[in-house]
Amino acid sequence: MRRSPGWGRGGRVAARGSRSGRARLAGAVPVGALWILLAGANGPARAQEGAADLEALIGWPFPSGLVAAEAAPVVAWVRNERGARNLWVAEGPAWRGRRLTDFAGDDGQEITNVGLSADGAVIVFARGGAPNRAGEIPNPASDPAGVEREIRVVRAGGAGEDAATGTSLGPGHSPALTASGDAVFYIDRGEIRRRSTTDPSAEPETLVRGRGSPGSLRLSPAGTHLAWVSQRGDHAFVGVLDLENRELRYLDPSLDVDGNPVWSPDGREIAFLRTPNRRDRLPFFAVRETLPWSIRVVRIADGRARTVFRAPEGRGSVFRTISAANNLFWGAGNRIVFPWEGNGFTNLYSVGADGGDEPRPIVQGPFEVQFAALAPGGEAVVFSSNEGDTDRQHLWWGPLDGSGARLLTPGDGIEWQPAPTVDGALVFLASSGAVPAHAEVLSDGGRRWLVADAQAEVPGELVEPRPVVFPSTDGMSIHGQLFLPTGPPPPGGWPGLLFLHGGSRRQMLLGFHHRGYYHNAYAFNQRLASRGYAVLSVNYRSGIGYGLDFREALHYGADGASEVGDVLGAGIYLASRDDVDGDRIGLWGGSYGGYLTAHGLAQASHLFRAGVDVHGVHDWNAAIRNFVPSYDPAARPELARRAFESSPMAHIDRWRSPVLLIHGDDDRNVPFSESVELAEALRARGVHVEHLVFPDEVHGFLLHRNWMAAFSAAEDFFDRFLR
Repeated sequence: MRRSPGWGRGGRVAARGSRSGRARLAGAVPVGALWILLAGANGPARAQEGAADLEALIGWPFPSGLVAAEAAPVVAWVRNERGARNLWVAEGPAWRGRRLTDFAGDDGQEITNVGLSADGAVIVFARGGAPNRAGEIPNPASDPAGVEREIRVVRAGGAGEDAATGTSLGPGHSPALTASGDAVFYIDRGEIRRRSTTDPSAEPETLVRGRGSPGSLRLSPAGTHLAWVSQRGDHAFVGVLDLENRELRYLDPSLDVDGNPVWSPDGREIAFLRTPNRRDRLPFFAVRETLPWSIRVVRIADGRARTVFRAPEGRGSVFRTISAANNLFWGAGNRIVFPWEGNGFTNLYSVGADGGDEPRPIVQGPFEVQFAALAPGGEAVVFSSNEGDTDRQHLWWGPLDGSGARLLTPGDGIEWQPAPTVDGALVFLASSGAVPAHAEVLSDGGRRWLVADAQAEVPGELVEPRPVVFPSTDGMSIHGQLFLPTGPPPPGGWPGLLFLHGGSRRQMLLGFHHRGYYHNAYAFNQRLASRGYAVLSVNYRSGIGYGLDFREALHYGADGASEVGDVLGAGIYLASRDDVDGDRIGLWGGSYGGYLTAHGLAQASHLFRAGVDVHGVHDWNAAIRNFVPSYDPAARPELARRAFESSPMAHIDRWRSPVLLIHGDDDRNVPFSESVELAEALRARGVHVEHLVFPDEVHGFLLHRNWMAAFSAAEDFFDRFLR
C-alpha cells in the first residue's frame, strides 16, 4: 500500500491513513496474547528459500589492523573469525597469507596495536580490551577467572615454545617494537616500560614513572630516543627520553594540547600538533570554527621550536583527524604531510619542515580523505578517498611535490587501510557490494586476494545496494543506500526498514564496511533484503563523507536534533515508493542510530510501526556526562534544557509503537541506564517493550554469539510486527 507524503505544521509529519491489521492488533491485544497470536502466525526468525545465510555473513573472517614492515616485504593483520581473533602474515613476492597464531573460541579478547620489526621477523601485539573507569578489562564471556590485557610477541617463522599464541610479556598495552625486534616499549598502569623479546624471563624495566597519562609511544629512527604524549587533563605535553643518558625533557611545553608526534627521518627533530584547549566545548554540538591549531617542530639537541603551519581562523581552524597510525607524516624533501579542512573537506597537504612556505596540496577538492600511509622512501602518500565516487572509497597515490594524485584501485569496490611495502607492492583491505572484507595485494599491475581460499567461501545471492538521494523535512538532500529484495514486490509492496548508523561520525557505503561493527550491520541489511524487506541505510547529517558543513550540521545532536528530520524524510521517501507498503515500515540502529530509532518511534509512531534500538542514547545530558564527567547540567540550565528537548525522552508521551531494546551492561560509550530508564518510562505508558541484555558485554559487541543473538532477535521482532 503506497502512502502519499503529507505534512503538518512545524515540519512534522502529518498522520495519514490507518494502521495495517498487524499494527492495529499491536495496539489492541494484551501483550501475552499478542505474542501467542503473532508467533503462532509467523513463528520466530526462520530459514527461507533464497535467504542469505546470517551465520555465514556474520561469521565471515573480518580483517583489521593491517601493517607493513619497514625494510622487508612483509605484512601482518588480524582476522576475526566467529569471535576467534588471530594474527595473519604474508610475504612478498608470493603474497600468500597464512595464520600465525591459533587462538580458539569466541572469548571476546581483542588483538590490537600490531607492530613489526623492520625485517618483519618479529611481531608484537596487545591482547585484551581497554579498561573502563573502574579499571575492569572487558570480559564479555564472563570468565570467572577474569581476563588481562597483555603484551605478546610472536616470530613470523612460527618458531618458539608458544608459537601458537605468542609469548606473553605480561600486562600492558600500546607496544612500540624496536627496529631489530629485540625489545618492546609499552605502557602498564601509567608507567612506560621496556622489556626484552628474546628473554621472556627478564624483568620489565620501568623507564618513566611520571605524572599524566602516557600514550603514543614513538621510537626515534636510530632507536636512541623515545617520544610520547603525556595527557594531563586540560593540556598535554610531548615528552622525549634519551634512552642512554635517561634524560627526560618535555618539548616546548605550553597551555595547549600537544599530540601526534612524528620524528624527522634523521631523528634530529620532532613535529607535533598543537591544539588550544577549549573547556567550553561539549560533544554532540556543532563546532565549525575555534582557536586555530598549528604544527610545531622542535630540535632535540637544544629544544628550539618553531611553527611551520598555523591554520587560519574560520573554516579549517578545527583539526580534523584521519584514519592512520599518526595524523602527521614526515616525508622526503623535509616535508610534513597533514590533513586540513581549509576548503571545507578533509584533504591532504604538505609543508616544509623549515617553515616559511605555504601548504602545498597533495590532493584537494570536494571529497574526503580517510585512510593514509606514507609510502617507502617518503616521496608519496597512499590514501583512500571518495573522489568521484561519493558512496565508496578507493586508493590513490599522491606525490608530496603536489604533481597530482593518481587512482590505484578503480571500479565498483571499496578499498581502505593501505600498507605500501618496500618491494613496490601495495597491500590493502577491500570489499564490494556483494563481497565481504578481505586482504588484497596490488603488484605488477594486478590485484589478488592474500587468502585465496577465502574466495570460495563468499556468501552468494547478495543484492547490490543502489544509491539514492531524498529530501529531509527541511529540504536538505540526504544520501542513502537502498537494498531491494530480488524479484517483483508482493501485492501492496514489501515491508520497509530504515537502518541508522552510529557515531554519528560515520558514512555507510555501497558495500561491506571497513569497521567491524558496520560490516556486521551491512550483512544484516543484506539478510533482511533477502527475506523480503526493502532496507534504506540513511547517511543523515552529522555523518562524514560530505564535508565539514554536513558533518558539523547546525543544531544537530544535543543542540536541536536537526538530523531527526532526515530520519522522517527517509521514512516518507520509503513510504512513497510503489514497491513498499507504507503501513509496514520500521527502523533499527545502534548507539547514535539507536538514539535516532527512539526519536523516530517517539515522534512518528504513525509512520514507524516497530523499532529495534541497540544501546541507544535517550537523554543527552546523561550521554554528555559519560564523555565529560565534569559536565553538570545544573550548572548550565539553559544548555541542559536544550539537550533534553533534543532527546527522545522529551517526546516519549507520543510513543506508541513496539520496541526491542538491546544492550550490554558493561557499555563504556552509552550508559546501560539509558535503556533501563527508557523501558521504565515506556512501560508506565503502556507501550510494548521487549529487551535482550548481554551481561558483561561492551558497546561494540565483542562476542560473535551476541551479534548473532541480537540480529536473530531483531529479525524475529520485525517478522512479528511488520510481516
